[in-house]
Amino acid sequence: MKKLSFSLVTLSLMLAFLSSCGSSGSSSSTEEPDIPTPTPTPEVKIPISLNVGMPITRATDTGYESGDKIGLYVVNYINGSASNLKQSGNHVDNMSFTYSGTWTPATPIYWLDDKTHADFYCYYPYAKVTDITAHAFSIQADQSTLAGYKASEFLYGKKSNVTPTESAISITTNHLMSCAIIKVAAGNGFTAESLAAAEVSVKLNNFKTASTINLATGAISATGNAQSITPYYIEGSYKALVVPQTVNAENFITVTVDGRDYNLNKEFTFQSGKRHTFTVTLSKTSNGVNVSIGAWEDDEIDNGGTAE
Repeated sequence: MKKLSFSLVTLSLMLAFLSSCGSSGSSSSTEEPDIPTPTPTPEVKIPISLNVGMPITRATDTGYESGDKIGLYVVNYINGSASNLKQSGNHVDNMSFTYSGTWTPATPIYWLDDKTHADFYCYYPYAKVTDITAHAFSIQADQSTLAGYKASEFLYGKKSNVTPTESAISITTNHLMSCAIIKVAAGNGFTAESLAAAEVSVKLNNFKTASTINLATGAISATGNAQSITPYYIEGSYKALVVPQTVNAENFITVTVDGRDYNLNKEFTFQSGKRHTFTVTLSKTSNGVNVSIGAWEDDEIDNGGTAE
């Protein structure tokens, strides 16, 4: 019984000693309070939005209409240097945007981050692109209706080294086609009244209507076989969109008045983004037409000639 009591006392003393040793240790042995690990802040995505062209009717050749669709490519800079546009694998590949007062993408797209610059490539009309260096596009041979004329339009724009922003990116898309304006005027044997009462039609002949377009540069080339184009009549003149090319034909322009053809033999080079005006003066006495040509951008040169 005495041995058991001694053992209990001894054990109590030993526990007390160990407890006092733990509490009297240096400050380095004191446990630090738990500090919660901060939750990472999610990266904020910056949406890409566009402002392309002007919000007025494209029938005036200067704006877009509701329902128009463009295609957009976005190519990021790498280590501060521009990269080449590729068929695929760009930051954004041929995303369609639809116009309805503002431009809306088919699906939301975002900048890579808030620092990486990018180049923007934009074209109209939107299409499935199988070759960005030679995108196929054809104008309409029959542009006698407004629908046919509009369907012959191709627009292209590029904006380089754009800084990430929450604001809409403004891109100007330019005309890649040429625009031919034909005006028919009364000469010898005609009056304005007689022409107004006559059945008059106009054709542009020997034009290639197909083209390939490099979407990286905006360069356009005429391809395929040549044919005639019927222009659209509006407000006293005829107009047609044509693929830029040099045309040389005995019947470059044919004006038909009450079944009689007046043909113009001429060589002319149509330039991308330019509007060329042809004033055709009909003359019964000379059995031909007198033609004067002025470029959309005035070159102060009289390019006129006479055809029989």
